[in-house]
Amino acid sequence: MKKFIWNIDNIREGLQKFHVQYGHYPTATEIDACAYLPAARTIERRFGGLVALRGDLKLDSQTDLRTGEHSSRRAYKINKRAHKVEGDVFEYLQRRFGVEFVHREYFFTDDRRTRADFFVFDTQKGFCVDVFYASDLRNVTGCLNSKLDKYQSDYMRQYPIIYLQMNSEFEQESLDRLVSNKKRKIPTGQHLMSWKSFEQFCANRKPLRVS
Repeated sequence: MKKFIWNIDNIREGLQKFHVQYGHYPTATEIDACAYLPAARTIERRFGGLVALRGDLKLDSQTDLRTGEHSSRRAYKINKRAHKVEGDVFEYLQRRFGVEFVHREYFFTDDRRTRADFFVFDTQKGFCVDVFYASDLRNVTGCLNSKLDKYQSDYMRQYPIIYLQMNSEFEQESLDRLVSNKKRKIPTGQHLMSWKSFEQFCANRKPLRVS
């Protein structure tokens, strides 16, 4: 079978096809997931990267999708979604454990640099919840690595820490497989969970009661 060779013409055609379909030119992550475009690494090696390639092709005036209008729209969308999913989790935790025992943006120290999205007090001394929404499994890995850096201190790790992934496309089985294959292991007491698994975790925790 003849090996397909990527060149400037068929890549231009693929980028234009993507633009017709989605209304913008692809980011590096979107290129890696696109069947009719080469891997971002291939573009980096042969053409000096996506930004340089888009500039050479003169596809539009905005060559770097990390800045400008596209980046602003993407940031707005991500922030809006993050606010909603955190709100949904907050309401659920309050219903399950009581308003008095669910703290949002809980700071562990007076320096206000180390915090959890939520800290829940229960009969087992409590647990932390850090919420995120990943667009794909590669994004899950990146978010998880960032959060592992955040929860390194002993005073934060004395409680169970739940990394709650809110994209319903990813079942717990996929998340467990990702964790199992990671070179950087998750410490004991920390868990990557889907929403269904988190509901089960909460069901097994006993709420405190106001006396």
